[in-house]
Amino acid sequence: MRWVWLVLGVLAILVGSVWTLQGLNIVGGSAMSGHGLFAVIGLIVGVIGVFLVVFGARRRAASA
Repeated sequence: MRWVWLVLGVLAILVGSVWTLQGLNIVGGSAMSGHGLFAVIGLIVGVIGVFLVVFGARRRAASA
């Protein structure tokens, strides 16, 4: 079950990064490109992903 937190965290970081880059209009080709709201949402999702990775890593270290 611990690896689930790590996988979800990494996925959230990746998705958040893409959304942030699209919101900042660095990555184009989407309806989200150039809209600052998606940059903020992407940042929030990325930070949640970091917390999930840290939580998963701590659970693993604590129970191993």
